[in-house]
Amino acid sequence: MAKTKTHTRYVCQQCGRVAAMYMGKCPQCSSFDSMVEEVIHDEPVSKSQANVRGLSGRSQPRPISEVSGEAEDRIHLPIGEFARVLGGGIVPGSIILVSGDPGIGKSTLMLQMAMEMAKVQRVLYVSGEESERQIKMRAVRLLTDKKELPKNLLLVTETNLEVILNHVRDSKPDLLIVDSIQTVYLSELESSPGSVSQVRECSSHLRELAKSSGISVFMIGHVTKDGAIAGPRVLEHIVDTVLYLEGDRFQAYRLLRSVKNRFGATSEVGVFEMREGGMIEVTNPSEAFLAERLINAAGSAIAVTMEGTRPILVEIQGLTSPTQFGNARRTPNGVDFNRLLLITAVLTRRVGLKLSEHDVFVNVVGGIQIDEPAADLAIAAAIASSWKDVPIRAEAVLIGEIGLAGELRMPGQMVARLKEAQKLGFKTAIVPKAIRKGDEYPKGIEIIEVRSLDQALDAAFKKEK
Repeated sequence: MAKTKTHTRYVCQQCGRVAAMYMGKCPQCSSFDSMVEEVIHDEPVSKSQANVRGLSGRSQPRPISEVSGEAEDRIHLPIGEFARVLGGGIVPGSIILVSGDPGIGKSTLMLQMAMEMAKVQRVLYVSGEESERQIKMRAVRLLTDKKELPKNLLLVTETNLEVILNHVRDSKPDLLIVDSIQTVYLSELESSPGSVSQVRECSSHLRELAKSSGISVFMIGHVTKDGAIAGPRVLEHIVDTVLYLEGDRFQAYRLLRSVKNRFGATSEVGVFEMREGGMIEVTNPSEAFLAERLINAAGSAIAVTMEGTRPILVEIQGLTSPTQFGNARRTPNGVDFNRLLLITAVLTRRVGLKLSEHDVFVNVVGGIQIDEPAADLAIAAAIASSWKDVPIRAEAVLIGEIGLAGELRMPGQMVARLKEAQKLGFKTAIVPKAIRKGDEYPKGIEIIEVRSLDQALDAAFKKEK
């Protein structure tokens, strides 16, 4: 009988790099104190065990013309905002990763989804962090109507993946939820739960379960201090869909964002509001974000940003104040810091605003994060409005990207943005002048086309007729 050999290696918990000796700094991802020791047992592999790992025991190559190309029906998901992010529903046999900051509402949202899906399907909820009693207490709190808890929702507290797979084999669920993947472990591996090897291998086993049995698998994942998904980068490549639950913990709104989706569009977003009864859908987020807007206030501008295929109107606030120290501050909230530096430089150099001696603060109301450059014009107008202490036209929205020469550039999906602004009652839109002909703008809203930032600010500060 062959003897088992044992050796030690060190694995980076951020990028997965393997080294033979300990290093304080990972040479691949430059993270400190991330190398963790693992003990590896090299067991001899028999011929019968070789080439067994895979989605099925036997596989046979086939011509692509003989492969069935019919689209599989999605499973209907009663939570509309969740279904939007997934691309219209749950694809059978898919594996989905849901991540977010601690306390943001991941487990609450997944339990709500499990309770809704258990009305028509058999759902197994596996928790490695809470007991069955704690999960039931949360489920009772989420019951707004006086209905009974669904009998098809099965709860179990377990972290051993072999035992979890046995529960799946015995209960035969249609939907499996694992909360969280960092608590699950394989007993054959010596490393602790949450390590690179454990997360990678457990995720691979769950992927094989989903693809071979048709069970849809949802995994909840933790994030690091930098906001990235904890564990190896390969985890995001294993799954079919990656969802991020974002939002300010001191705000009521939560955004469920899709950053990877093999069965739908990426960058889709669903909006929820955290209440006592759980996560409530916000079907019209633009109206919710503008509900507390103060009309005719200096330093306030309305931008139309695209979140996937959905246009959302948000209020951007700017404030300038004479600096009390030598260096002026630039403080963004919801806007990229480097983008704010670019916009203030253009306002100083091309428009003539003396911002070098002023602190500049920019805030996006509602806790939403804006990354696209189509909001540049609204940010610049909010800063200029505060500096001049003159309000922007209350009925106007501003859409456009700003170049370094002070010119305005056309963003994509302009017609969809204008239709959303018109639907909410805005009468004027200040946009870049279209050089190339495209779809006709909607009627019923005044379109002011400008070429430069100077012209846009002049149009924004004109009084309503």
